[in-house]
Amino acid sequence: MSDILVHAEAGVMTLTFNRLDKKNSITRAMYAALGDALAKAAEDSAVRAVLIQGDATIFSAGNDIGDFLNAPPSTPDSPVFRFLHGIAAFPKPLVAAVCGPAVGIGTTMLFHCDLVYAGDNAAFSMPFVNLGLCPEAASSLLVPQMFGYHRAAEALLLGEPFMAEAALEVGLVNRIVPPTEANSIAQAQAHKLAAKPLSSLMEIKRLMKKGQQASVIERMGEEGESFGRLLREPAAKEAFTAFMEKRKPDFSKV
Repeated sequence: MSDILVHAEAGVMTLTFNRLDKKNSITRAMYAALGDALAKAAEDSAVRAVLIQGDATIFSAGNDIGDFLNAPPSTPDSPVFRFLHGIAAFPKPLVAAVCGPAVGIGTTMLFHCDLVYAGDNAAFSMPFVNLGLCPEAASSLLVPQMFGYHRAAEALLLGEPFMAEAALEVGLVNRIVPPTEANSIAQAQAHKLAAKPLSSLMEIKRLMKKGQQASVIERMGEEGESFGRLLREPAAKEAFTAFMEKRKPDFSKV
């Protein structure tokens, strides 16, 4: 599909968000395309690494709110959950290039990547609380592990953006680069990985993640249940109504 560009060359599959007019917000169809691509890459011996990238001005604004409200994920095989399980269990190296805003899942997917290169304009945020919701992608588990509890609490309880320098400090990104160079630098790193022995890459990744995989999948399931419940409650309804009406939500009575 045109909103997700898939290109494979010299052992690297590149997945590019290509919906700039909508700030690369992600629809069900885009999640399905991403899930399909990851499943194919996992099975294709010619693919040795995967790169996820956006534009020099924006990575992703997160979920497309209109699309999300029309058909919120309700079953474990929903496209978004299939993508999340696919990225969490992906056995080969995953690289990301992130520039500009990375909102919601635009940030949480990065916790499942192995290498992340950020433009100096990158702005990460996990504003689930501002929508009356809870985190997804096992970020309620992975963010405290990486950031430490208090920084994780600040990121998740306040839902405010943090910039590339802060992301580098806590270990979410490997390097900060000029935005116009981020995709090419990440591409170069992905090709370095593709030149390594695949069996070794996969075993090293498996060993590093051993003991965590089951906890990640379990937390994703728990988050999904909580997310669905909160979505039906008054706070989320007020948040989404306010979003559609382009006003500030009022949570004083919920």
